[in-house]
Amino acid sequence: MQQSIHPDYRPVVYRDASADFAFLTRSTATSERTITWEDGNVYPVIDVEVSSASHPFYTGQAKVLDTAGRVERFRRRYGQSAR
Repeated sequence: MQQSIHPDYRPVVYRDASADFAFLTRSTATSERTITWEDGNVYPVIDVEVSSASHPFYTGQAKVLDTAGRVERFRRRYGQSAR
């Protein structure tokens, strides 16, 4: 790896405020805001809108679409030609 052309790879906290969930990972992302983490160190914090704690698929609240009903409604509306 060439020196001085890559961004810094450092610990960063990602926070999902809607689910009151945060996790510490490593990233090249930067932020002016900081947070004091559970280990007592200060890390940059990046706020995200959706995480695994708030996404419907991961929380089990995902809705299953009735695709068969949608296909039948399309066929009724636009007709199915007999071949």
